[in-house]
Amino acid sequence: MGCDIRILQMEGAKDPDEYIIKYGNSRFKALIDKALSVIEFKVKLLKQNLNLENVNDKIKFLNEIAKLISKVDNTMEREIYIEKISKQYEISKEAIYAEVNKLLYKETKGEKVLDKAKPIVRHIKQDTSEISKEIKKRENTIISILLIGENSIFQTIKQNIKIEDFKDFTNQKIAQKLYEEFEKGNSNINSIIDELEEEEQNHITEIMADDYEITNIEKAIDDILQSYEKDKLVNRKFEILKMLESSLEASRKQELEQELNNIIIRLAKIK
Repeated sequence: MGCDIRILQMEGAKDPDEYIIKYGNSRFKALIDKALSVIEFKVKLLKQNLNLENVNDKIKFLNEIAKLISKVDNTMEREIYIEKISKQYEISKEAIYAEVNKLLYKETKGEKVLDKAKPIVRHIKQDTSEISKEIKKRENTIISILLIGENSIFQTIKQNIKIEDFKDFTNQKIAQKLYEEFEKGNSNINSIIDELEEEEQNHITEIMADDYEITNIEKAIDDILQSYEKDKLVNRKFEILKMLESSLEASRKQELEQELNNIIIRLAKIK
């Protein structure tokens, strides 16, 4: 109905009338000023029954928080709650965003997309049979991280991973759309997904349904970037080895051998 509901918390009195008689108007007004929103109050109740030092309880707490926040219609209001809850309960903002976005997308699109008949694909797809499962999982993980909608995360990924680095055709199209919209300042994931073709929406549903076991977003991104660097170095190493098999001028051969040596050293440093 559009009402702004607040929860007044009193101690030492059974109702506002008794509280004012005992403690006065000014103290009662202070209670009103500190009144919690419905979301904050529900989160506080959740916390009372859980031990956040326990991993299982903390996961349960995160999941229940996400359910509450996902029911908030206003995007800015959701972000404020996430920011406040993250600081108050020492939970990663990225983790809350990820869970909320999963629920939001599943509620608005997930079931409908999965229930629809698969569309007839009219464009020519590249052959992805040679793309390894490892590469597909890595790309799916990148997409899932981008779907958090955090601009700082996008900037880090964009600087290190180009659109053409995505080998899977569907992932490449999704990444291109996400990159374009983030560049415009649009981080509304649901509106971006709505503009994708049904095939890509289905793929995103599959990605969001998977569990990538990410506990630290920054470390996950760092690991992914290292794997990309390793692939590029390995590919370049084989290119150089092939070139060294041909007849080359002594200076050019020396340059390639030096580059090869540097690549081997860099590869050794990558875990």
